[in-house]
Amino acid sequence: MLEICALASGSNGNCYYIGNGKDAVLVDAGISRRQVMERMSAKGLDPAKVRAIFISHEHADHMRGVRVLSKKLDVPVYFTKKTWENSWGPNRPAKVVLFNPGDVINICGFQVHSFSKNHDAAEPCSFRISFQGRNIGVFTDIGVACDNVKSELAHCHALFLESNYDEDMLWSGPYPHYLKTRVAGEFGHLSNMQAFELLETHHNLGLQVVFLSHLSEENNRP
Repeated sequence: MLEICALASGSNGNCYYIGNGKDAVLVDAGISRRQVMERMSAKGLDPAKVRAIFISHEHADHMRGVRVLSKKLDVPVYFTKKTWENSWGPNRPAKVVLFNPGDVINICGFQVHSFSKNHDAAEPCSFRISFQGRNIGVFTDIGVACDNVKSELAHCHALFLESNYDEDMLWSGPYPHYLKTRVAGEFGHLSNMQAFELLETHHNLGLQVVFLSHLSEENNRP
């Protein structure tokens, strides 16, 4: 049985756990080592089972804790080359494995499918993690649902899907205009309606659960 959990999701930090009872991987590490450990403990998850951390892109809310966390867990961190090159020096971990978007990484029985997406980062990726025929998607920080996202969604049995903002709340809210345009733009984030339309048109009948993720505290109703 797979164990999946959002240890953090949103602009203050992101970290997703996918485990099989024996081994696990993390997607992103945008919160501190202490927060990761405390939240895993609260949910009965064993940090010693984590075998790798995968970084989706270089923004701080996705990797600010990765150096200290990966050292504590003694695990490698997977980056694309451009994400690694554009990551902030103090956040860089010691054990690094580089991959290309589109690569499938095999680790402890998991197949981690990486794919490119639209976001305002150097080389952003999302991931579909497979184990014994079950597929978990971690699809956040997506400006628009490109063909890659639609294709990968069709495989998923469980999904962390960005549903960042309510359009009315964003445009009538306190953000400056440039930031509203960035959030709603092609390389920003998915709105609630965009997430709904994506699910409605591209899910498969095997999709059992969707966790709406990366919800804005200012422009949504978490």
